[in-house]
Amino acid sequence: MLSSFLQGDLFALFMVFSRIGAGMMLLPGFGETYVSPRFRLLLALAISVVVTPLVSTRLPAMPDDILSLFVLIIGEIVVGIFLGATARFMLVVLQTAGMLVAQATNLSAAQAFDPTQGTQGTLTGNMLGIMGVLLIFVTNLHHMMLGALIRSYEVFPSGATPPVDDFAQMATRLVSEGVGLALQLSAPVLLFALIFQVGLGLMARLMPQMHVFFIGMPLQIMLGFSIFAMSLGAMMTWYLDHFVLPFSTILSGG
Repeated sequence: MLSSFLQGDLFALFMVFSRIGAGMMLLPGFGETYVSPRFRLLLALAISVVVTPLVSTRLPAMPDDILSLFVLIIGEIVVGIFLGATARFMLVVLQTAGMLVAQATNLSAAQAFDPTQGTQGTLTGNMLGIMGVLLIFVTNLHHMMLGALIRSYEVFPSGATPPVDDFAQMATRLVSEGVGLALQLSAPVLLFALIFQVGLGLMARLMPQMHVFFIGMPLQIMLGFSIFAMSLGAMMTWYLDHFVLPFSTILSGG
């Protein structure tokens, strides 16, 4: 009976835990540096216990040798890391937009500790990162991320070789679209900064005796933050609409 338990239920649980645990180490909100690793592991284990009966028919049989078991586990971890990294990258896109806003408002040198990354970051990038994690949970998008991990068994069958080539193509497309999304999110402030700098240049040519940059820098910060505040609602709505797109593409097999 013990042998049947080890070859059946425990093996299935371990396989599911390998994929879900690897993904949750990177998911926004779950994989942050300020979240205890013990809590993350326990939460991943609890979710795995619930999910295992749902996907047990899609799991392979327990192999006879250690090497085959090791290969199966590595494959599950690779799929989990890819899905978790996809969600994590979408959060990095938001922080990149905040960095562009900081550069456009002359505040790129003002940095503080970013709790979502565990490193130093710009003030606007930190704010957008924290706001992004908050809105992901408020709008229940964390359900979508966890659901993507579960539904991944339909697209990436357990026991099959992970489609590394498809992962590489998807990562390339994700980076390309992510840069474009960061520029779109910060576009109002970037456009203001461009117009403002052109205006300062014209003023410096027309009034050489005036200390243009002495007046322009605080004015650029004030006006830049005003535009940033006015566009923040639309910015976050646009971001949340695009946050789900990579998961839809992955789970549709595209």
